[in-house]
Amino acid sequence: MDKILILDFGSQTTQLIGRRIRELGVYTEILPGNADLGAILGSRGTSPAASVPPQGAHGESPHDGSLRGIVLSGSPESVYTPEGAVPDRRIYSCGLPLLGICYGLQRMNFDNGGRVEPLPRREYGGVKVTVKAGRRRGRPVTFTAWMSHGDTLTELAPGFVEKGTSETGYPAVVVHETKPWYGLQFHPEVSHCERGTEILSSFVFGICGCTRGWTMAAYVETVREDLTARTSGAPVLLLISGGVDSTVAAALLLKTLDPHQVYLMYMDTGLMRKDETREVRAALEKLGAKNLYLVMCEDEFLSALKGLTEPEVKRKTIGDLFITIQERETARLGLPENYYLAQGTLYTDLIESGKGVGNKAHVIKSHHNVGSPLVDAKRREGRIIEPLDKLYKDEVRALGRLLGVDEDVVRRHPFPGPGLAVRILGEVTREKCAILREADALFIQELKRRPAPGKNPEGRSLYDEIWQAFAVLLPIRSVGVAGDIRRYGWVLSLRAVISADGMTADVYPFPPKDLIEIATLITNEVKDIGRVGYDISSKPPATIEWE
Repeated sequence: MDKILILDFGSQTTQLIGRRIRELGVYTEILPGNADLGAILGSRGTSPAASVPPQGAHGESPHDGSLRGIVLSGSPESVYTPEGAVPDRRIYSCGLPLLGICYGLQRMNFDNGGRVEPLPRREYGGVKVTVKAGRRRGRPVTFTAWMSHGDTLTELAPGFVEKGTSETGYPAVVVHETKPWYGLQFHPEVSHCERGTEILSSFVFGICGCTRGWTMAAYVETVREDLTARTSGAPVLLLISGGVDSTVAAALLLKTLDPHQVYLMYMDTGLMRKDETREVRAALEKLGAKNLYLVMCEDEFLSALKGLTEPEVKRKTIGDLFITIQERETARLGLPENYYLAQGTLYTDLIESGKGVGNKAHVIKSHHNVGSPLVDAKRREGRIIEPLDKLYKDEVRALGRLLGVDEDVVRRHPFPGPGLAVRILGEVTREKCAILREADALFIQELKRRPAPGKNPEGRSLYDEIWQAFAVLLPIRSVGVAGDIRRYGWVLSLRAVISADGMTADVYPFPPKDLIEIATLITNEVKDIGRVGYDISSKPPATIEWE
């Protein structure tokens, strides 16, 4: 099977590059940006005079014969600082096609004698790029690319030629005159980048000469083989949240291992959505769960959260308590010491917590199943199984359908591990949870009931059009009036975004009629809500969740 290697220098979208290439039907492998590539490149990187394959050629690697090209990812660092990771220099003599993206381009240029310096003003978001006319094109091509960088190429290394320029006048597309090296100062992997898939496809098929051979079914078989070999019949305990991720992880475990080997533990923390516990039980029993344990621990979580207001402190407190209760309840189950802890962790959880493939990613926010000290300890012991950690949310949905998970569960919007605690800004109380639970349920109910705008032959609802929607309770009260009575109610913000993978997101453009009617319904039905707003922030610069 043909393969593209991606070197991860800490970008928030490294795995997204891999995901886009997998969508094209080509397998990707991701390694730290500074990994020793001797075993992978074999004799390719031993000689500076290594031959360069012609465009589209299939060079053979002594390692496995399948490596066709290398992508150098972006990074939050600068190439001219000690923090900027340096790739194995053998990539420059191996003869394989290289594609540098953002930092990756700067790295290629800097390592080969060029200059990279800070920009006077950072380029961020949608920026027009114009690619010069080539021999096969009669005129330049202009499109909107997605930028995210604070440095630029101020002097090109010998052999590099500028082929495309941003509207701000800086190099945006660079190629080498004689070697199959290509560089982009933008992110083609991000869904907001026009022609991004076309650009990646051109590299993968036109330059690297790959053939399609990667499918979700192939991924499942690989994961199943790994699960079976790694567990060797030992018990596996999966913490279930009730969301898509943990439910699909449960389905994968139940359909790979002996169901009696799989233990599913669900904690009702009091921070769940309305009717969550009942729905979770029904879904897991339908998947064939034999060992399902429901732990009612609302009082413990609310007590631990009392007085806490800082988001990271709340997340880590919840994460530690999850593991503490899990260990206590596991002891009651009498599982042997060699049991494995499984989690429905996605790659987005890992990279936002600074736990990607390499060690250069910045922490955006801690995830309870990634960043807590107790989870880190389990990870160091090698006793954690995360079968979804290479996937994005939409890929998990596709995997769920492949495994036969009910469509109602598969299409469910994402729900954070810490639950309502990170949708209640400030201190979390039982009263606030009850208020938010009712308001959120009304919001989701209305989205499912209302048809999507425009021509809609499939009968899609607003809920189907939106990638994630939820309500946030703000630590603010506002004066209002109900009839002739003064009311001092809480302020609620509604959030709805459209996205492909959760790494970037746009605000959902609600038809005003629907938004007004939903807000009115909430203030009428939930007496403690006095005012409703709508969050119009995109990601970036905001995250999807508020905390």
